[in-house]
Amino acid sequence: MLRRWRLMPLTHRVLLSSWQGRLALILLSLMAAVSIYALSAYPLDYGPRVWNNPSIWAEYPKAVPPAWSSSGSDFTHTILRPEKTLYSAENLLIREERLLFGSTRPPTGITLKFGEITFLENPPVIEVFLKRPDEVEIRLAAFSPSGPRPGEEPPHARYVDQPLRIFPATSRSVQGMLAQKLSERYGVYVSEEDVSQRFEEYLFSKPLVDGRLEPLMGEYIFRLQFYRESSLEDIGVVEIVLAGSVYGFMGTDALGRDLAQGLLFGFPVSLSIGLLAAGVTTLIGASLGLFSGYAGGRTDNVIQRAADVVANIPLLPILILLAYTFRPGLLFIILFLTLFSWPGLTILVRSMVIQLRNSPMVDAAKSIGAGEFRIIARHIAPNVAPYVLGQMILSIPSAILAEAGLSFLGLGDPQIPTWGSMLEQAFRTGAIFVGYWWWVIPPGLLIALTSTSFILLALSLEPALNPRLAARLRRGGRESG
Repeated sequence: MLRRWRLMPLTHRVLLSSWQGRLALILLSLMAAVSIYALSAYPLDYGPRVWNNPSIWAEYPKAVPPAWSSSGSDFTHTILRPEKTLYSAENLLIREERLLFGSTRPPTGITLKFGEITFLENPPVIEVFLKRPDEVEIRLAAFSPSGPRPGEEPPHARYVDQPLRIFPATSRSVQGMLAQKLSERYGVYVSEEDVSQRFEEYLFSKPLVDGRLEPLMGEYIFRLQFYRESSLEDIGVVEIVLAGSVYGFMGTDALGRDLAQGLLFGFPVSLSIGLLAAGVTTLIGASLGLFSGYAGGRTDNVIQRAADVVANIPLLPILILLAYTFRPGLLFIILFLTLFSWPGLTILVRSMVIQLRNSPMVDAAKSIGAGEFRIIARHIAPNVAPYVLGQMILSIPSAILAEAGLSFLGLGDPQIPTWGSMLEQAFRTGAIFVGYWWWVIPPGLLIALTSTSFILLALSLEPALNPRLAARLRRGGRESG
């Protein structure tokens, strides 16, 4: 009579006794922790609201490497928010923010961002100044929002939904002022034309007699002056965006998106796809295999012929047709992976059930009047469960790789950042050919690492899932002892 295999005690011991099991537990625990952090730090609609929203990434540098890859001469992308109040009165508000500049390369761009300006009657006047370490002061911007509209009641609000962006490098008055101030300060002629072509370099450098520019390191002070008619008037959003040639921990893509955020959000997405697709596939495949093997006859023939048909369907043409017919989505991908992945498990489980169906254990259960469902649930399924569990663990990396492959072909969910979609966008924009390694290597490594973790878990559980191997290991342990 076959013996029901007790899985849990042996599984715990086997996992901790092998280096594959310990490494798999460490890696999977880290991935689970990162997934929990990503779900708590980012909204569930992060993809459509943030990742695919160009306005959010407008001020970020495009296709720059991580900050840690720089030799120290590159300027790191910086966003300054003047919050320190130097002076606040009924008619004037002054705030400032300081920047300690120590790079040999200047910022690649400068953007002034304003939002949530409120006033009562007449619109306020806003000015932004930059004071350099050499005491040269430049007015970067001066503007006033539009006045009250007909029928509009105070307080009036401007730039609430969409902030105002000002680019000092394109202003002829700012270019002329910078050229004049540098010429007076250093006694060399600086033309407005030269400043217009290399505005950021002149803004963070000092001109030399031979025409070269030397980086001016030190403390730069950005000052906001808000002229108003009442202390009830205020400005909520003020940002000074200094675009750098390096950014963050994983750099940016061609649209300026922070790749570190996309990689982090990809953890729960990839794990959920793998777990859901593998779980549903295992449930369908194992259930059909149990029912087919135990019932036999016409039911067995119908299920097996259906499995043969589904297993031999050409997947790629069907997938392309479905992807262009229906809008690809996360549920679509999971459904697709489930519909075409169950036949193999069904066929293998059926062969195991046929052997168990004719065993003395099942005959004894029938002789005492046990029903068919009880026989399957209490005597057949427990003996098949170790194998089914092993197949489910191995199918998780298969599902993750399949999703990555579909996304790489452009057939994934365009609204959700996944590692496969990041690779697809990188190859579509030619990142591999221009050397954007930070855009290609990290998602590829994460896909490989996640798949390897589940494979190591399955290998470490093999003694617990294979009774003969477990018995052999126990005999070997007793003999060595």
